[in-house]
Amino acid sequence: MNIVKVSANSRTAAVAGAIAGVMRERHYVEVQSIGAGAVNQAVKAIVLAKSYLINDGIDIVCIPEFVDITIEEKVRTAIKFVVIPKEDAAGHPFGSDTTEF
Repeated sequence: MNIVKVSANSRTAAVAGAIAGVMRERHYVEVQSIGAGAVNQAVKAIVLAKSYLINDGIDIVCIPEFVDITIEEKVRTAIKFVVIPKEDAAGHPFGSDTTEF
């Protein structure tokens, strides 16, 4: 599985580089974070990775989801961002029925 875990103390550029590297290699990555600070770092890293990847001709989109994770025998709710190439978004279960607001 291609999971990049982000904490509130994660360096944005380092996380963005990891996301971009996995996307170049596998064309799919999940970014997980727990807590507001970690979600903030994750979102900034995804935006930065998007700018890294556009130079390689890879345009990405992300799909946020809730996921339950067990840490030290406690279940925590995390935010998971599924990052995929834009051209694959229509085939993703959440990308086929989009509504504009």
